[in-house]
Amino acid sequence: MVAEVRSGLVKLEAELSSVLFGQERVIRELLATAIAGGHALLEGLPGLGKTMLARAFSEASGLSYRRIQFTPDLLPADVTGTEILEDGAFVFRPGPIFAQVVLADEINRATPKTQSALLEAMQEAAVTVAGERYPLPQPFLVLATQNPLELEGTYPLPEAQLDRFMSKITVTPPPRATWLRILREEPAPPKRVEGLDLLAAREESRQVVVSSAAIEAIANTAQLAQEDKRLRMALSPRGAKAWLALAKSLAYLAGRAHLDWEDLRAAAQPALSHRLLLSEEAQFEGITVEAVLQDLLRRTVAK
Repeated sequence: MVAEVRSGLVKLEAELSSVLFGQERVIRELLATAIAGGHALLEGLPGLGKTMLARAFSEASGLSYRRIQFTPDLLPADVTGTEILEDGAFVFRPGPIFAQVVLADEINRATPKTQSALLEAMQEAAVTVAGERYPLPQPFLVLATQNPLELEGTYPLPEAQLDRFMSKITVTPPPRATWLRILREEPAPPKRVEGLDLLAAREESRQVVVSSAAIEAIANTAQLAQEDKRLRMALSPRGAKAWLALAKSLAYLAGRAHLDWEDLRAAAQPALSHRLLLSEEAQFEGITVEAVLQDLLRRTVAK
């Protein structure tokens, strides 16, 4: 059963790689997030294929898909849905959040109030409108794209919302060889992977064995982050569990029954980079989150 479920994921990964050229790391991190039951924040300059990847993932997975374009005038009810008067009674009309794969496109172009409308859906897999709770279809995955904050007309995501994304996946421009392929070749439409079962994969990935040393490594990193004066926000328990879950999914995708240090190292960047917030002094000195994270991992290994 394990081999059968995982073979579907291997086919899905190959299908996505035939759509988005040269972004194997991005695709692997996206699949790991979906298997772990989390949500992903895709960050990168416009035109790198973030929206294409989200749509291809839903089509190849056979999951329902809705796209929400976040703009400054988008209201919370435009996301969750609202009640309307129909034949003398109020009837709930679901918003675009009611899909298995929801693309929140350019999420940081909406105001914080509208961004927060996603919080309950992402955390609880349900929304509450007029006192009524409405569950969302499963599996449920929010893929949000974010433009770099230095671009005009963007709002930083609230810290509470950042922490609800299991991963932040950075999409970078491809190498030169991939540029040539992009210019010469049109990607084929994604084919649906028959028999794919993300919920079964989620259950199987939870069975990946984690050693005491791996647990201690996460705890040591969290402690080092708490003591680091370069950070004004360190690793939360939710962030630590997200790191572990993502690492287990990466081990599962690699076909291993045991998690090792390389899985934790590979999961650290997408799981932690948006949760570690620099102090003002560190920002002034030009220190980056990536540099702090690598330093924390190095000191964890040496501990």
